[in-house]
Amino acid sequence: MRCLVATAFGLAAMAALAQGSPQMNLPRVNLQAGMYRIDAQVAAAPHERQTGLMFRQDMPPHEGMLFVFEQPGVQCFWMKNTLIPLTAAFVADDGSIVNLADMKPLDESSHCSAKPVRYVLEMNQGWFAQRHLKAGAKLRNPLFK
Repeated sequence: MRCLVATAFGLAAMAALAQGSPQMNLPRVNLQAGMYRIDAQVAAAPHERQTGLMFRQDMPPHEGMLFVFEQPGVQCFWMKNTLIPLTAAFVADDGSIVNLADMKPLDESSHCSAKPVRYVLEMNQGWFAQRHLKAGAKLRNPLFK
């Protein structure tokens, strides 16, 4: 049954990319960044990571998307078909932010992690700066060791 549900979500994400519509039904996880709560969609499968936040017109201030990779690596992101300005936080296994990258809508320039990471959290641009969260700040959730 679990495989059937995962396959259905996967097919929905691929259909969203093909139709130019945002993926809105990914699983969610709550993260803590200092005193701040983040409601993040989780993009863990390759096709979910590929679509990411493409085609979204807006995103509530406390929401984001957490990209989860199978193993740490230098992760690079771009903004193809992404309509809202975002900041990517490249996150180590222990939840510490390695580096942040502000990204402009529809810009296909690469923004990469400063070292190998397994997680990337995308939030509305300015979210981290407004809360004085920089490289070295820690995200909390049982995902992070």
